[in-house]
Amino acid sequence: MGISPRELLRTGERVYKDLGLGKRELSDDELIRLMAENPDLIQRPIVERGGRAVLGRPTEKIRELL
Repeated sequence: MGISPRELLRTGERVYKDLGLGKRELSDDELIRLMAENPDLIQRPIVERGGRAVLGRPTEKIRELL
């Protein structure tokens, strides 16, 4: 996708605020673990086609896969 795990976080979610993620320095592995444990943290939709994937925000990004 070409973005970091932090860029994939939904910063408006309550769990983001409850975990203090805006104030904490975490490794990519730690962020990925937190996203696996708290799927609400992940922006969506993520659209896959073949070996590529894009975050569907803005929706024009989806055209990159078509």
